[in-house]
Amino acid sequence: MDKRTLHILLLLTALFTQAQECPQLTFPINEATGVPVNSTITWNSVDGIFGYLISLGTTPGGVDILNQRSAGLTNSFTPETGLPDDTTIYVTISMFLENQQLKVCPVEVFSTEDVTTPPPCTGLNDPMNNATSINVNSMIRWDYAPTATGYRINIGTAPGERDIEANLDVGNVLEYRPQDELPLDQDIFVQIIPYNENGSAAPCSTQRFTTGVPTVDCSQNAPDNNIPAIVGICAGNLPKTVESEVRASGFRWFQIADDGSEILLSESREAALETIGLYRLETYNNINEFGNIVECATSREFRVIFSDPPTINSVDISRRMDGIQIRVNVSGPGDYEYAFDNENGPYQDSPIFSGVPIGERIVFVRDKYGCGIAQRRVESTLTAKNFPPFFTPNGDGINDFWQFIPSAENGEINVEKIYIFDKYGVLLAQLDPRSKGWNGDANGQPLPSSDYWFKAISFNRKEIKGHFTLKR
Repeated sequence: MDKRTLHILLLLTALFTQAQECPQLTFPINEATGVPVNSTITWNSVDGIFGYLISLGTTPGGVDILNQRSAGLTNSFTPETGLPDDTTIYVTISMFLENQQLKVCPVEVFSTEDVTTPPPCTGLNDPMNNATSINVNSMIRWDYAPTATGYRINIGTAPGERDIEANLDVGNVLEYRPQDELPLDQDIFVQIIPYNENGSAAPCSTQRFTTGVPTVDCSQNAPDNNIPAIVGICAGNLPKTVESEVRASGFRWFQIADDGSEILLSESREAALETIGLYRLETYNNINEFGNIVECATSREFRVIFSDPPTINSVDISRRMDGIQIRVNVSGPGDYEYAFDNENGPYQDSPIFSGVPIGERIVFVRDKYGCGIAQRRVESTLTAKNFPPFFTPNGDGINDFWQFIPSAENGEINVEKIYIFDKYGVLLAQLDPRSKGWNGDANGQPLPSSDYWFKAISFNRKEIKGHFTLKR
């Protein structure tokens, strides 16, 4: 091996090794105290990775403040609404590595300052102050006010008016969409008042913007949004890429947190979903009207759930006037549908099939979200193995009854009637294959130890005969 090749190999080895090293906080440093609540958290960059996740909690490894938020390849993260004051905060950085599991790095810790004064005022950033031609469905957004733990909002159609919203506490968020559309061609006056445990910012100025007068009929121009209400993902198959099939100018995929806040995941036709939970897809068309772009959007929430292949536990068969009724008993967390004789369907939601012609059948159960299909043969052939060779009705609780034994393969009870005879052909009992079985009595009297005969008839009129021994 020449020196040049050896040098390249050593360099690649060093880079691979470095990619496995965990970063350390550069601000705040580990064990720091008095950290400002509006700090940007930074750490040293690590080469050879595909992205960082950051979690913040009030316990070691906790995620009650921030749960594995993606920072991409940027080695910093700024919490949108700041950090809680006078709190010990534990930081966990995780890294995506090529062809490896997520690497979770050791926890580091710092403590924030004790805020003792009210927060400062803040202002609109969307729409901006004095903006015009604003959509009547616009989200109102404002800048983070350092040390704030919540915001109240006043909205009116004149200075000092609160006829749209009056001192509404929206919590620790940085945006709000009025419940109803804003009036058209109207000046809208907005006052944002940040607050924390020490009081409210005051006095805060009022800002304004003006709504436009759109003439586009969005009911005719908004795109379809056919994302299903439930999106099933096979267990262990996260992250999962989901794609919208509708034609639209644009797409926005949001993840909805437990507190109702939304995180924008993607603005393309597809999005990678990393957890189960609630999401929202917004599809929109951009309509050009006299040089202005009007966005006509359609929004739909959907829930991502885990699903699994079905398990067929048993199949119940019963005779009806119009044929055989089949009930398929399954287990599993998925949403399943059912068919018989043909794996390609047609499928139905009900596990019960009525009016089925007599004969051998195959039932199929498949997960609606593509996580697998199960099948089982119905009316399988009876054999002597389905009937015990002896029983001991002596009252000891062990083998006290003689009864048909369903197949160990599928648990199917495919027998309609069972008759028991003595050696002279005298009928002693008729059994329901779903009952406990025969106890060895006839006419209320126990029969002696001897051999007895049986005849079983299946639902498709097949018969099997045999004998067994009663032992006392």
